[in-house]
Amino acid sequence: MLESFVTLALAALVIEALVGYPDAVYRAIGHPVTWMGRVIGALDRLLNRPQWSFEARRWAGVAALAILLGVTAIAALSLAGTFARWPGGWLLTMVVAASLPAQRSLHDHVKAVADALDEGGIEAGRKAVSMIVGRNPATLDEAGVCRAAIESLAENFSDGVVAPALWTAVGGLAGGALYKAANTADSMIGHRTPRHEAFGWAAARFDDLVNLPASRFSAVWLLAASWMVPGTSPAEGWKALLRDAGRHRSPNAGWPESIVAGVLGLKLAGPRVYGQTLVDDAYMGDGRREATVADIRRALVLYRVACAVQAGAIAIIVLLAL
Repeated sequence: MLESFVTLALAALVIEALVGYPDAVYRAIGHPVTWMGRVIGALDRLLNRPQWSFEARRWAGVAALAILLGVTAIAALSLAGTFARWPGGWLLTMVVAASLPAQRSLHDHVKAVADALDEGGIEAGRKAVSMIVGRNPATLDEAGVCRAAIESLAENFSDGVVAPALWTAVGGLAGGALYKAANTADSMIGHRTPRHEAFGWAAARFDDLVNLPASRFSAVWLLAASWMVPGTSPAEGWKALLRDAGRHRSPNAGWPESIVAGVLGLKLAGPRVYGQTLVDDAYMGDGRREATVADIRRALVLYRVACAVQAGAIAIIVLLAL
């Protein structure tokens, strides 16, 4: 069973890298994340009552997360069971699993920031980066836009690519879908805002937990990739990881961000503005703050190689299991 799950994870990565999630499919039926988002939104409206106490809203958030995961598990297991009875159903399972990682879309969104800066200047760059980060783009100069894009690439490599593959390898289609549901809940309600600080507590803590192994694997894949990318420094990446990863306010984001900062010779993270709130985060790396479009493109090369390293590692596991 585990061998088939690992094979499914590899197939999902390969299919998604080749074709992504086609726009025509998205327009026709949406995406698993949008379906999960509707469930989360409905639970937020139903159970997150402002008149309730902080503790009651926290427990309501625990219940909402349990309901979301239960619905997702039932749907994914039912779908996998149905496909298992169909001739060629294994192929359909692979196609559905390919909707869970986001290698291609992450690459394209970050590349769009570099292209926008090159072709339209700072305002175009701010607009493009606002699609992938939550910070206030009006506060960013060109170097800030570049750093934001690189930081997003590093963090989302872990939770948007490595984690879905890992949990699919562990639990098949249901494992990958459950991870995606948890991560979507965190992105929607896991914020320290007046509305969601209590209700989103369970989603945020659970997301931290399930991303712990993936963040460590992402650092391994990125460090391995840096040995194959000209102009990067694996030694500086390792040094930044040991010094800075644990200083990040997130228990997970510091691992890929510190590696990327070190191997590219940059100084990422630090104080940032989200909406009107200044978040005084630790710095990752001790290189240049003046990141450039060329640095975004170098980061994308590193990212592509890291994706290939991950796929290669999974392929070796599949071959060893034969």
